[in-house]
Amino acid sequence: MNLEKMFHLKENHTDVKTEALAGITTFMTMAYILAVNPSILSATGMDSGAVFTATALASLIGTLLMAIFANYPFVLAPGMGLNAYFAYTVVLQMGYSWQTALAAVFIEGLIFIVLSLTNVREAIFDAIPMNLKYAVSAGIGFFIAFIGLQNAKIVVDSATLVSLYSFKGSVGAGTFSSEGITVVLALVGILITGILLIKKVRGNILWGILITWGLGILCQFTGLYKVNPDLGCFSLLPDFSNGISVPSLAPTFMKLDFAGIFTLDFFVVIFAFLFVDMFDTLGTLIGVASKADMLDEDGKLPHIRGALMADAVGTSVGAVLGTSTTTTFVESASGVAEGGRTGLTGVVSAALFALSLFLSPVFLAIPSFATAPALVGVGFLMITSITKIDFSDYTEAIPAYIAIIAMPFMYSISEGIAMGVISYVVLNLIAGTAAKKKISVLMYVLAMLFVIKYIML
Repeated sequence: MNLEKMFHLKENHTDVKTEALAGITTFMTMAYILAVNPSILSATGMDSGAVFTATALASLIGTLLMAIFANYPFVLAPGMGLNAYFAYTVVLQMGYSWQTALAAVFIEGLIFIVLSLTNVREAIFDAIPMNLKYAVSAGIGFFIAFIGLQNAKIVVDSATLVSLYSFKGSVGAGTFSSEGITVVLALVGILITGILLIKKVRGNILWGILITWGLGILCQFTGLYKVNPDLGCFSLLPDFSNGISVPSLAPTFMKLDFAGIFTLDFFVVIFAFLFVDMFDTLGTLIGVASKADMLDEDGKLPHIRGALMADAVGTSVGAVLGTSTTTTFVESASGVAEGGRTGLTGVVSAALFALSLFLSPVFLAIPSFATAPALVGVGFLMITSITKIDFSDYTEAIPAYIAIIAMPFMYSISEGIAMGVISYVVLNLIAGTAAKKKISVLMYVLAMLFVIKYIML
């Protein structure tokens, strides 16, 4: 197999070793989805073993489609946020069965396939101004850094919405040796990752994960870290006590129920899935592609149709397998930060998803405090896009600023894009600069649709 011919490595200024390292790094940064997705979806009554297998297979298929259709280093998996909406809102709050919710995800994927074939999603991507694209990249940086800090429990809920983890409180409650020590390890991991970035060590993000995990295992052996499942503090060592086996897919495979789809509520559910998936995906593509210098001089992404098609087909295939919406993962930025530039990065990640089916204990043992430093480090690399924003023009800078702060504060990439688009159109109209900038008709349409969404939903 000629990898050069297939993935155009030289043309993209990369090589097999760099792409392999990038693929491993992306996988390690997002391997948590293999543990988190079954945990969230099992709240609906779905079989967690089947969801684990569906998650790995959907990620494998979606990522291979991205490599084949677009030759991009983007990895797909069932999206965070979308899985929570699926479980806690659609099933537990609105009362739909998980089988009906899977049908909604399947239909959403089919709609996206049509939209991808008819250029609608591509046109939306191209319509967003360049400064707003840089803002999306920077906003995602803040957002994933915030997710990393939360995953590590460095930042916790409090009366002030968020605050720093209380070490004194954990000592008083007797939880320092289980929970508190992992917060310390995460903070140490962030510093280690920072040093590796400064020294330009090859594979710095991946090494940050492995060293932090290794320090955790050392703490477990020495008794500094004590396992406490009640606090979500599990053994850091892979558990092969049940042998090597792939959990059966049968409990969720092709269990879609289309009986209740012709209701107004159901259309609202599909619209919500559509909105979040579309703009999370576009946001991720904009953010990661601009960071990797993949956008052309007009701010367009070559082969975007293939990327969007992979995302759409991955969603419908994932629903058939038995998982929530499959989408392009923002953690793909970690592989891009390692130099990944082609679909070979995705193929390596996909191979590891295949391997994870048989070695689930290893990947389920990677703790969130070990992947958190990676997210914080990648957040830093993405925030650097802020330097490309034209701050001398306030009609460009203020909407960019709004988009950036909305993502972490509203905990959503799609809401950040919505706020950025609305403010861009409104501020330029009021300032009288809209005609001079030749803002596209699609931007006006998007702004109107976003306003309607906020009124109706």
